[in-house]
Amino acid sequence: MDKVDKAEFIEALNIIEKEKGIDKEVIFDAIEASLVSACKKNFGSSQNVKVEINRETGEVAVYAQKEIVETVEDPLTQISYQEAKILGPQYHLGDTYNEVITPRNFGRISAQTAKQVVVQKFREAEREILYNQYITKEREIITGIVQRHEKKNVIVQLGKIDAILLPNEQIAGEEYNFGDRIKVYVLEVKQTTKGPQIYVSRTHPELVKRLFEQEVPEVHDGVVEIKSIAREAGSRTKIAVWSKDPNVDAVGACVGQNGCRVNIIVSELNGEKIDIIEWNENPETFIASALSPSKVVAVKINDGEQSAKIVVPDHQLSLAIGREGQNARLSAKLTGWRIDIKSETQADETGFLDDEEIEQPNDDEVNETAEDLAVDNEQDSLDSEQNALDEDADE
Repeated sequence: MDKVDKAEFIEALNIIEKEKGIDKEVIFDAIEASLVSACKKNFGSSQNVKVEINRETGEVAVYAQKEIVETVEDPLTQISYQEAKILGPQYHLGDTYNEVITPRNFGRISAQTAKQVVVQKFREAEREILYNQYITKEREIITGIVQRHEKKNVIVQLGKIDAILLPNEQIAGEEYNFGDRIKVYVLEVKQTTKGPQIYVSRTHPELVKRLFEQEVPEVHDGVVEIKSIAREAGSRTKIAVWSKDPNVDAVGACVGQNGCRVNIIVSELNGEKIDIIEWNENPETFIASALSPSKVVAVKINDGEQSAKIVVPDHQLSLAIGREGQNARLSAKLTGWRIDIKSETQADETGFLDDEEIEQPNDDEVNETAEDLAVDNEQDSLDSEQNALDEDADE
């Protein structure tokens, strides 16, 4: 490099350090290490080569490092003590003497190497910046734009980087078309040699929780707490909520006026039904509420086995169990209790609850939850005609 090139090179490093946050000293060290390799490769040197770049001027010097010894056995790596004393009185046995050996045309090689190293470091810094930007978004939701399909994966653009939506993280039956804007849950951010790799999900239960945090100020502020979530993505979700403030209705806050808040979330999930249940520290009441929209006649729990026996009206058995057992399955997952459901007739015939104390759920609490607080995507109350249709379908 000539003097002008060297000055421009130093100025460029100063700009990179200031704007991109890349330590100039790191670049200098990397260039020096690369020049050592280039020197040995291009000039076949078997000496101990050292390269130094003047941090102020950009001048490059190449040295052959030689150990000062009493008797020289390898003149390429050693120099005698007597010869070293002639070169300078400061040298002693065991010191290293740096002999200048800068090859011809080394300026061209150093310029090419410097450019390659700067480009490499620039890319590494960009990757590091992106990684630091997105690692903070793990377990959060972010809006992305569908870009393309790669085999069964969906590639979603998140700003300057693409994320991967794997097949098992896609909602069954949901279409992902080019240009669609979707909200995704960030599962994991990995640092790789090619830059950050981000995996996202549309099926994770936490996606629903984060959506409620976005749409419901009381949840975002921590006044209303989401205690548990049970989800079958694309079909139905049950969430249990609880208010720290007795003056705040947890379920009402999540539903919103005329269902406006929950409907936004349902729309984002393409019609997935959402039941919002009021959490209760009493397991009998909580389990009975979780089975909404079915009414519960009696609950008997077994603490040791973490199980519960439930009795429901005869005409609501299929409603309590749900299509393909979904309602019972989600209720069990939401509460953490294994649930066994019988109709009143079945319970009487089999002695389902005989000789054991049973808990009668608080009718007011359960009925309120079942009738007013179970929310689906259409915000429709279940009337008797619909219940009959559900029963016929299950049969």
